[in-house]
Amino acid sequence: MDENIYKIGYWSALMAFIASVGFDIAQILQLLGSIKFPLDAILIYGFSLGIPVPFILAMLALYHSAPEDKMIWAHAAVLFSAIYATYVILNYVVQMATVIPMILSGNYDEIKVLDQTPHSLFWDVDALGYIFMGLASLFAIPVFAKQGMERWVRRFFLAHALMTPIISLVYFYPTFSIALLLIASPWMITASGSILVLALFFKRQWLLLKTN
Repeated sequence: MDENIYKIGYWSALMAFIASVGFDIAQILQLLGSIKFPLDAILIYGFSLGIPVPFILAMLALYHSAPEDKMIWAHAAVLFSAIYATYVILNYVVQMATVIPMILSGNYDEIKVLDQTPHSLFWDVDALGYIFMGLASLFAIPVFAKQGMERWVRRFFLAHALMTPIISLVYFYPTFSIALLLIASPWMITASGSILVLALFFKRQWLLLKTN
């Protein structure tokens, strides 16, 4: 196995993890009222924008490191990751580059259709992104063994996948509320945790390869 595959997987997953933790912190500070617009939006969208590309690369590394009989599952995870990335990158670039500047300039009415508010166009785009992220985690599970360190990767990925219906409920329930958002708060743990254990998996494989 090429050592570069594990290097790319490790560093990509680590970058995605750092961005994910940044999002978690920004989201918590927003809910506590410690940061306000536009800083809260900039931090939340900015950190969120830092997750998808390294996440795809980590999944791609997983595909290239998977045993041949499990590559189909890893391939599916890569495809779902790409769909996730397409949706959320589109959303966060629009929010950062168009919506926030137009709000600050006092021209909100011109772009309010683009704003990610509950049940808006980009609210649904964001929802689809994280649904496909959950599917990527679900399909990656069979790639990992059921013993040793890989068992923890399977558990975190399963936990993250199981949050997908709850995330869908939060996005598509007719009436949005902070209480509903708090129901989905474990997602922050499962998302960051699953990416972290993936990074540790690649790190372990990398070290094992170097010692053999």
